[in-house]
Amino acid sequence: MAYLGPEGTFTEEAARRVGEELIPFDSILEVLGAVATGRASRGVVPIENSIEGPVGVTLDLLAWEYDLCIEGEIILRVRHNLLVNPGVSMDEIREVYSHPQSLAQCRGFLEELGASTHSTPSTAAAARTIMGRRECAAIGTRRAADIYGLEAIAENIQDFDPNFTRFIVLSEGDHEPTGRDKTSIVFSLSEDKPGGLHEILGFFADAGVNLTKIESRPSKRGLGKYIFFVDFQGHRKDQHVREILGSIAERTPFFKILGSYPEMTDY
Repeated sequence: MAYLGPEGTFTEEAARRVGEELIPFDSILEVLGAVATGRASRGVVPIENSIEGPVGVTLDLLAWEYDLCIEGEIILRVRHNLLVNPGVSMDEIREVYSHPQSLAQCRGFLEELGASTHSTPSTAAAARTIMGRRECAAIGTRRAADIYGLEAIAENIQDFDPNFTRFIVLSEGDHEPTGRDKTSIVFSLSEDKPGGLHEILGFFADAGVNLTKIESRPSKRGLGKYIFFVDFQGHRKDQHVREILGSIAERTPFFKILGSYPEMTDY
């Protein structure tokens, strides 16, 4: 199973819940590429956070670059820690490193700290970056602190608590129906007109299907042009869901089923 590494990331923690033989990669792009080329049978990447919202690179790669399927989801409670080299005090910190999502989730704490911030590919990469640098800190996991010989000088520094990140498990096929499923799709509209999106969403309302998420992303085709990601309850093989998806496919120029998978409700 491929995951966004190196060791010590929140993605590794999520991946350990569903797999044992884990292979770290340095970017979300590399994780999806590993699954697509067969270097890994499955991959785990973050897709959204309860504070900062969607992980845009994951959504864009699923929409445009890779024909992979979501076969599962993992919802992880995230507790951010400020990691430093042993013996460093808070007033010595001048720079803080972490993944952009983690920096954003701890914005209030960082403003109060008054240190400059720097983005890294992952929280574990941030921990590795600050090793031996007394004036630097990283936002990351306790496992990263143990791996890289650091100390957690402050705990639970996220701006809002509880803080959850949703991860998805990707493979070449999705999951068989379980009776408690969720389906993810992406589509664009044929033209920008009043009621265009309402027409599509109306298919779900008419069938009594509950939407669990809807969000837009730039289509990369020009200003004001968007694609829409929708998650809803039900499996693509359910008869009423098949009818909805057929209606959407007939009325949209771009339509893609990203997968059906068990909905995680206990977290």
